[in-house]
Amino acid sequence: MNPDALTEQLGLFLDVLESGSFSATARRHPLTPSAVARRIDSLENTLGSRLFIRSTHAVRPTPAGNAFAERARRIVEELRLARAEAVSLSNAPEGLIRVDAPAAFGRRHLAPAIADFLVAHPGLDVQLRLIDSFIDLHGAHLGKVDLVLRAGPLADTRLVATPLAYMVRIACASPAYLAARGVPASPAELPGHDGLDWDGLAPPFAWRFVVDGQLRLSRPTRMRMSANNAETLLFGALAGLGIAHLPTWLISEYLLRGELLPLFCESGLPAPESSGIYALRLEHETNSRSRLLLEFLKSRFSPVPPWDLALQSELRG
Repeated sequence: MNPDALTEQLGLFLDVLESGSFSATARRHPLTPSAVARRIDSLENTLGSRLFIRSTHAVRPTPAGNAFAERARRIVEELRLARAEAVSLSNAPEGLIRVDAPAAFGRRHLAPAIADFLVAHPGLDVQLRLIDSFIDLHGAHLGKVDLVLRAGPLADTRLVATPLAYMVRIACASPAYLAARGVPASPAELPGHDGLDWDGLAPPFAWRFVVDGQLRLSRPTRMRMSANNAETLLFGALAGLGIAHLPTWLISEYLLRGELLPLFCESGLPAPESSGIYALRLEHETNSRSRLLLEFLKSRFSPVPPWDLALQSELRG
């Protein structure tokens, strides 16, 4: 018996059980009372057991009929769920999503998120390429890939940018460095300290702090190390070379473990920068696969990024 016929026959049986009448059941279906009776006869013959006691006034279930009803209800519900699952899977997006992302952010946060996304969507595949910088400001790779992740101000309004997370930057140093050189009480004391800085084009908000309501530049005079890669500056800070000004998505785990200490955070996390982490795409390249991944990442990284949730609690404590 095919699933549709089985569902219909069991449903008819359950309707007779509920209404106690072949006539009442017939009114729910495009059948005559005699046709309902014949189908119940057929079901009883198949099972080899009487399901109803029939009289001129009512149709009452036998003990076997009551016992069979419990299983029939479960079978009908399982068939309904199986049908719904099959429809859902047949309508689910399938195919490949190609993503470029910066290596440091990708390793720490994006790769685990994509792994969870793929578990939830077995019809989809992701090709993730990690690159050593927040590149492709103008979306040159779009068309070859579906999405490009980057951080900072948006350089090209032709691209469609989906905000994924805000970004907070904290000045920090190792306990060993601060024990040897002292803890600066305010950004104004940074010029007297050693630092770690970007080689070449620095992020727009690096070494900028809100002082008396104004965003002001204040940085160490001597830079013990400069590099074009944020992780390199992180390693220098962990080694005790000086103070670095780095995003929390990169340093939160080290702050929570006490391997780095936050500076100028007496009132909690600094305010987010006016730019954040974005996924860039070309409008005409939008597809259901990419939209599904974007919605997943937005729910994962906002409204408060997970790397900042624990920091907020730690700094308030």
